[in-house]
Amino acid sequence: MTAQSVKTPDAPAPAKLLEMHRAMVLIRRFEEAVRVLATAGAVPGLVHLCAGQEATNVGVIAALEPRDAIASHHRGHGHCLARGAPVDGLMAEILGKETGMCGGRSGSMHVIDLERNNLGTNGIVGGGIPLAAGAALSARARGSDAASVCFFGDGALNQGLLHECMNMAAIWKLAVVFVCENNGYGEFTAIDDVTAGPSLLARGEVFGIPSSMVDGMDVRAVHEAARGAVARARAGQGPSFIICNTWRFGGHHVGDKQDYKDDAEARAWRARDPILKSAAQLQDEGHASEADLRAVEHEADALVKRAVEAARAAPEPAPQRLLEHVHG
Repeated sequence: MTAQSVKTPDAPAPAKLLEMHRAMVLIRRFEEAVRVLATAGAVPGLVHLCAGQEATNVGVIAALEPRDAIASHHRGHGHCLARGAPVDGLMAEILGKETGMCGGRSGSMHVIDLERNNLGTNGIVGGGIPLAAGAALSARARGSDAASVCFFGDGALNQGLLHECMNMAAIWKLAVVFVCENNGYGEFTAIDDVTAGPSLLARGEVFGIPSSMVDGMDVRAVHEAARGAVARARAGQGPSFIICNTWRFGGHHVGDKQDYKDDAEARAWRARDPILKSAAQLQDEGHASEADLRAVEHEADALVKRAVEAARAAPEPAPQRLLEHVHG
């Protein structure tokens, strides 16, 4: 694809801003419900929730078109929902039920939704990075201007896989956007304790990749950065690297007591809740009334409640189907 000039995207319309707010509220309500279910023992295995990180999920994905691809990580329910996954199907999948998006086989960490070009959540640190790079290479081979996005946590910044894929993407000018959701902790360890060097952005800059750091608690800031990166990718100008500084309100997984976090720091981050910020902006600008915002919350509550009820009532996968979709 020949490189083209990049047109600066127009500011999002009020309807788009309200749509992004609605998506964040749905993700938050969904994750709160999953937390309750997991605590009650209804969810098989560990569950990693993204409450607090909704702005990074929604801000980036709202910049994409249906033809674009995403690749997620182990904390990926928000990515799935922002990409349009059915609430009931995702909830059933997390509970391991036959009606789940993947027949109850994937659980929380391996959901795949090819209908929406979601290459899947991933239990491997940085595992989605080469999937997105590969999708971008495939688009190149097909003559498509489709972009791809990989989401990964700060723990993946020190994975060799990231550096290899960044190098190839830069050399081949692949239409891929590398998005680091930096919540400050790799599992239970602060990023500063395990990361050498004065600059996280240098991870991309060393390959000549345009790299930026944004407030990951501000959906509009994330969206603006993502739209610019996607436009650049579509124009044949290669990859971009975005670090979204954010915070997970919960632990590494449900049940993590978070003894390693400073209470004052946690309170400060919670005061920056991306949903509260978005709601205040919409009201201040006259794009939504208090009643409108309450309606959004009630809608999300109802959707999630129905999804939970349906998932709990759904059957377990039949044992005789165990060998289906298994490739030897």
